Amino acid sequence: MKRIAASELIINDDGSVFHLHLKPEQLADRIILCGDPARVSTIAGYFDTKECEVSNREFHTITGMYKGKRLTVISHGIGCDNMDIVISELDALANIDFTTRTVLPDFRQLAMVRIGTSGGLQPFTPIGTYVAAELSIGFDGVVYFYKDNDKVRDIRIEEELIRQLGWNIAGVRPYVVSADRSLIEQIAQDDIIRGMTIAANGFYGPQGRELRLPLADRELNKKIESFNFENRCITNFEMESSALAGLAALMGHRAMTVCCIIAGRVDKHMNTDYKNLLSVLIEKALDRI
Repeated sequence: MKRIAASELIINDDGSVFHLHLKPEQLADRIILCGDPARVSTIAGYFDTKECEVSNREFHTITGMYKGKRLTVISHGIGCDNMDIVISELDALANIDFTTRTVLPDFRQLAMVRIGTSGGLQPFTPIGTYVAAELSIGFDGVVYFYKDNDKVRDIRIEEELIRQLGWNIAGVRPYVVSADRSLIEQIAQDDIIRGMTIAANGFYGPQGRELRLPLADRELNKKIESFNFENRCITNFEMESSALAGLAALMGHRAMTVCCIIAGRVDKHMNTDYKNLLSVLIEKALDRI
């Protein structure tokens, strides 16, 4: 049985995993993910009891009980690179013996729901809309570093994206992955839009925002807004859903992203006072996970 080297799986002196500072026994099977470390306390404020709280860098974790369910809520920071750290270490906590550094014989499947904020790209995704990323389009490239990534990617949509967008961003090829279908049904139900979400690898240029630096393709957002594949269009921008869905699928976990739309990218409107809207989404996710 392969023993994972200390340089590959870094375990702290207290027996916790390197970045998250969590120990295996502190992780629940049902996990709520969010970007902002402060939002972890907001979400855990709904818990009936709290079992543990751990913080390191941008990674803040609270595990506790909510209506009879043991849940972990953890922040991942911003970007798909951070998501690679978080999902890899959560999987290690669930499926690797930290004493022997070997993979556990019985696979432990995690259910992970990311609650985020997002920019809407269509008239039917105005500010205040909730959108579940049934499909995620990754501008980040994270999954390409893992073997068999083609098994979780939708090559047909990728090729159509390249064609319809006239893709000319050198060194970046979008990939498309699906969220876990059963988890989408469980969380979205009949009151959350099921969308096609772009996970951009930046907030400004990669999402078509132009400040001082000119964009390589100033028409890219217009092409994104008009993209259509089998009567499905791209609904929104965010920054983590593709790596979450892709890595989770490769590892055998259930995962998805659901976002509250707080910016209208087409009409150029922004809502910075979105806490009440997000609270409703948090309650839905907690009740349904």
